Amino acid sequence: MKMYRYMGLITVFLFTVCQIYAREKEPAKCPVYPTDLKCEYLKNPIGLDVFTPRLSWKLTTRNIEARGQKQHSFQIIVATSEAVLQQGKADLWDSGTVKSDESVNIIYNGKKLNEGQQCFWTVRVCDEHNHWSAWSEPSFWTMGITQNSWKGKWIGANGLDLDKQNEGSISMRRADPWIRKNLELAEKPEKAVIYVASVGYHELYVNGKKIGDKVLMPSVSDHKRRARYITYDIAKELEKGDNVIALWLGTSWSIFPAYQTDDKPNAPLTLVQAEITFQDNRPMQIVSDESWKTHPSPNTLLGYWEAHHFAGEEYDSSKEIDGWNKPGYDDSDWKPASVFSPNLLVSADKTEPNRLIKEIRPVAIEEIEAGIYRIDMGVNFVGWLEMTVTGSPGDMVTFHFSEREKESSSYGLHSIYKVGESGIGVFCNKFNYMSGRWIKVSGIKHKPRLEDIKGFLIRPDFERIGQFKCDQPLMNDIYDATLWSFENLSLGNYVVDCPHRERRGYGGDALATTRPAMGNYSLGAFYTKWMEDWRDVQQADGNVPYTAPTHVGGGGPSWSGYCITLPWNMYRQYGDKRVLEESFPTIERWLAFVETKSAGNMLVRWGGKWSFLGDWLWPQAWDERSRMETQGKALGDTDETLFFNNCHWVYSLDLAANIAEIIGNGVKARTYRTRADEVRKTLHQKFFNVSDNSYVNGYPAYLAMALNTNIPPVELKDKVWKRLEHEIMVTREGHFWGGITAGSFLFFTLMDNEKNDWLYTMIGKEDFPGWGNMLKHNLGTFFEDWECRGSAIHSSYLYVGSWFIENLGGIKQPRAGFKQFTIDPWINQTHAPQEVAASYNSLYGDVVSNWHKKDGKLQMEVTIPPNTTALLYLRGVDANSVKENNQPLKGTKGIAIDVQKNEYTSLRLMAGRYKFSARMAGE
Repeated sequence: MKMYRYMGLITVFLFTVCQIYAREKEPAKCPVYPTDLKCEYLKNPIGLDVFTPRLSWKLTTRNIEARGQKQHSFQIIVATSEAVLQQGKADLWDSGTVKSDESVNIIYNGKKLNEGQQCFWTVRVCDEHNHWSAWSEPSFWTMGITQNSWKGKWIGANGLDLDKQNEGSISMRRADPWIRKNLELAEKPEKAVIYVASVGYHELYVNGKKIGDKVLMPSVSDHKRRARYITYDIAKELEKGDNVIALWLGTSWSIFPAYQTDDKPNAPLTLVQAEITFQDNRPMQIVSDESWKTHPSPNTLLGYWEAHHFAGEEYDSSKEIDGWNKPGYDDSDWKPASVFSPNLLVSADKTEPNRLIKEIRPVAIEEIEAGIYRIDMGVNFVGWLEMTVTGSPGDMVTFHFSEREKESSSYGLHSIYKVGESGIGVFCNKFNYMSGRWIKVSGIKHKPRLEDIKGFLIRPDFERIGQFKCDQPLMNDIYDATLWSFENLSLGNYVVDCPHRERRGYGGDALATTRPAMGNYSLGAFYTKWMEDWRDVQQADGNVPYTAPTHVGGGGPSWSGYCITLPWNMYRQYGDKRVLEESFPTIERWLAFVETKSAGNMLVRWGGKWSFLGDWLWPQAWDERSRMETQGKALGDTDETLFFNNCHWVYSLDLAANIAEIIGNGVKARTYRTRADEVRKTLHQKFFNVSDNSYVNGYPAYLAMALNTNIPPVELKDKVWKRLEHEIMVTREGHFWGGITAGSFLFFTLMDNEKNDWLYTMIGKEDFPGWGNMLKHNLGTFFEDWECRGSAIHSSYLYVGSWFIENLGGIKQPRAGFKQFTIDPWINQTHAPQEVAASYNSLYGDVVSNWHKKDGKLQMEVTIPPNTTALLYLRGVDANSVKENNQPLKGTKGIAIDVQKNEYTSLRLMAGRYKFSARMAGE
């Protein structure tokens, strides 16, 4: 349940939706119409700095039983105002009739867009019978401003001193600042937009009202290079006469050690520019400068904002000031803001913002010591705690947050609330966040009441688009825990390893999360932003750190190589060619850097102890790491790591070749493929074990990596596959044996090669090592390691979340995007789920694959959205028994028989809903 919904710039615009094209009755003959309009993957975004934005829509049908519905042509019109659009005019762009079935990422090709431009658009489509739909409900986007158009100055709290720069931990214990500006308006404005960039978090207030429901924004960015701005519509809040624009700045990422530079303080800063227009089109501009005033707020960061030291906040309610952000308040004793000149690229935050997504209520409270209480929130989560607090003035109430019941706090997370003069108040996190299930409260005189406590999951407000359910509770629980874990790791519009200890965006960990995330959530904007972070952190020599946007942290080539893996996955999922083009220079430079670390057609060890890592946190890795450390060795020194990293080099070269080919760089494509082949041959010669057809130590993850990257010669592949099966089913007794990085390749290699029997066996294990074993801790999240020793909410093994929709539901995309896709469910006759409901709401519409098997008979319902086609595979069924809606397949509209033989049937399906039935083979 989403707690709040954005009411943005042009809310009033929506009241015209039903009127805009009342003059044009909906064409009766066209059964499809465009819906779910998006711009740059977002619904009605404001403040874009992409001046050739991409537009997308889906086709909705009025008759789901109809077959073969598709788009033959489209027309888009874009106008500068509601009034112009209502007239059916296009003073920005009229695409005319475009003969194309594409409806995803159509590039705007109209007049040059100006900064602050309002763009209202609608689209209509022509179907396969040459019937035009009605125009869609209108949508809009607005343009932001560019780097050279900022007129204001970066400002911060008075008294900040650049000379206080230091290396390492920063804990200045300086209160988060309030900043305000008085302004007088001769009349109420017609329009008013304000752009707010910040280093660290911010909240905006106008005349005492908080603007919007965003929290912990803007998105986390590399503040050595970039700051992001958010655009707010404030026309409704401004009045004739006295007005106040106020900001509450949050220290947060402003003191992150990796972001320290000599040209800015270790403290939150902001850059503000308001563009106000009155009825006579007279403009007014308000910018941040030394005339703004500052004052310490009641809120202070605890901790250093680095690994192991994120802590929490201290809120002193005795320092609250009524009306601090309203007109009429006397700010004469406030100090003038300090001005700074950091060298930062300022760009728009083009993402779904963080919001309070789900309310979480406690399930129990117990007194564990005299006056000390433990609150059980029922589930491990990341976000805010809100609690009513009573006491005597000056009482200090302390909250310790833990993911383990008997542990006081996890990684030092705690917050403090000081009771004010009234003796009652409400504690709630402000510019930091908690993580855990249990909260230990001390310093209060009475036992808290359940009704006075609530938590909030916070994450970007992206849409859930994948659904799965089956008849086996363990499978459902693993799927649900995967998604809940991911949601709790995505705050900041990048994926962290863990939300409490490090909060770093590890590329190696991302190998485990990207595919299941894209298969269950609408993340085009999310990953576009994170890819920008990876481009930002690249160093002058071409090297890419192991984390982005956070720079610091250990890893190896597969961590840095995410700069290739991510854009490729985006292209695969969304058909996004632009991200390939924008990222290719980064890819080229990184591969050139990697080449300098090679000798004899192989990468060689480079970096320090925490560099050149390969697989990470496989079962029993802790013990192996301890043994190596006693020998004075690091994990990066092993043959297994050397093998894995070189396989990943081959993988990266292959992907880079694919990308180069797609964007039209055939020379680079051939160069990368040739280099990959050279490395393959060397790897096989050095690491293949002839005696048992394995590589290095024979761990399943390394065998899978070899197969994934085509290291074995053709004549040996079957033997390596057989060896892999033996390692999984016999040596490991059906348990999964891989870590974060090599483990992700093991899992996806098995998925993509339909080794579902093996996967089902491994996923179904409830002892060590296994997902079922982790679920026994009853946290609703997965652990950092198979032993459940480290973090209890981590990204390590979330790749399991891909299997359910892709292989049990069978919904897959063999090509870029979901214009053409396959449905190939694993329907096993003797074990595994017997009933599955799966769906994925693609950029083209909702794909559905529901099936159940009973008494030797299969019933299956499939939905193919308009404007797409699919290939359906039915395996293990009597081919002659397959029917659709109780009718023979031959001659049935929408179905073309591809193969129908023995126990195998493949059908080419046009858009529509189908109901298949068949006898299972042998029944």
